[in-house]
Amino acid sequence: MSGLLARVRRLPSWQITLTAALLVLGFLIAAQLSAEGPRIRYTSQERAPLVETVIGLQDQQNALKDRIRQLRAQIGDLEAQLPGSAALEKTLAADIERARIAGGLVQLTGPGIAFRLEDADVAGNASRSDGLVTARDVRTLVEELWLAGAEAVSVNGERMVTTSAILDIGNSILVNNAYLAPPYEIKAIGPADLYDRLTGAASFTEFVGTRIDPAGLRLTFAELDAVTVPAFAGSVSGRYIRPTVTTGTQP
Repeated sequence: MSGLLARVRRLPSWQITLTAALLVLGFLIAAQLSAEGPRIRYTSQERAPLVETVIGLQDQQNALKDRIRQLRAQIGDLEAQLPGSAALEKTLAADIERARIAGGLVQLTGPGIAFRLEDADVAGNASRSDGLVTARDVRTLVEELWLAGAEAVSVNGERMVTTSAILDIGNSILVNNAYLAPPYEIKAIGPADLYDRLTGAASFTEFVGTRIDPAGLRLTFAELDAVTVPAFAGSVSGRYIRPTVTTGTQP
């Protein structure tokens, strides 16, 4: 033993250091190799479920891609059955324009009649209350024009629409929230025989015979080739109306 120690003492210091380092390195390599086996086994055990999950997700993704391609093909078939976009846009624009016309939102010009309804003259019945034009008189004339086939009517420049009301306010009338004073000019656009239809109606004849003539009201008219009826300038709103939603029936 003492001989071994003597030989160690005679070794150079660098050899001792190198030997110690090699021993430590060998120990570390042995420890790593001993731990590598369980880690590899653990990874191998966990790999199979992960691979199966990835394969399953990939299959779902491929199925979704196929479904997207099918839907795109169906959309293409439906688009092919429709007219071209330009034609469809033109049709939609025409439908919107017809709706605006029906709602009174467009100024119109066409053949028609212009009426002038005034109070009785001073020498006649102006001092009597029945010698003054009332909202009922204007309303009756407008209604008779509608019944005769008029397509657009205005009173002193106020377009008559479905929500219009004609009311008495003192010595004037209220139409579309606008105060109108006499004389009242009623314009109507309609067929060429609008005046004949109007004067041939029993209700209009009764109105003239029981109201216009006895009260001395002055009603004059002119048939014109071009009558301009302005657009409705008020607000369009509804309290109870709602758009109807229709659902298609699946084949």
